[in-house]
Amino acid sequence: MRKQWKGNRSFIHVILAIIVAIGVLTGCSGKDDKTAEKQSATQIGKRIEQAMNLKEMREGDRNKLQKLYKIDVDSVEDFILYTSTSNVRADELAIIKLKDQSQAESVKEKIGQRIDAQKIKFKDYRPNEYFLVENHVLKTKGPFVFFAVSKEANQMEHAFDDAF
Repeated sequence: MRKQWKGNRSFIHVILAIIVAIGVLTGCSGKDDKTAEKQSATQIGKRIEQAMNLKEMREGDRNKLQKLYKIDVDSVEDFILYTSTSNVRADELAIIKLKDQSQAESVKEKIGQRIDAQKIKFKDYRPNEYFLVENHVLKTKGPFVFFAVSKEANQMEHAFDDAF
């Protein structure tokens, strides 16, 4: 009887050690709440570039960002911007990291104005491009504003979400 009890005790110790190890590993695996603040728009853009082919788009600069979306570039910490190489295509990708997260809604409104202008531009002229503009992706995550108009907009959105 004593041997049986000793065997059960060591088995219980092993089970307890496993439970403690799982608890410690689970506690350490949680993501930091400030993950979004540590990322840059450029890093997220690189992830999207790896997932998608952006070769048919050209990279934009601060002037292009300000011209298209009428955003105060001083409020932008980091961004990537890709636009179509042709005026007859609606493809756009913008990831904007703001210095102040509270400005995200204002930036979304300004991008909304761009969307409305693009809808008017393509509605009767290029129905396929109008469809893309109509099915755009516009969302915020922390200090980031994500905007995509493309056939692969959903895949771009998944790559954006996976970055977090």
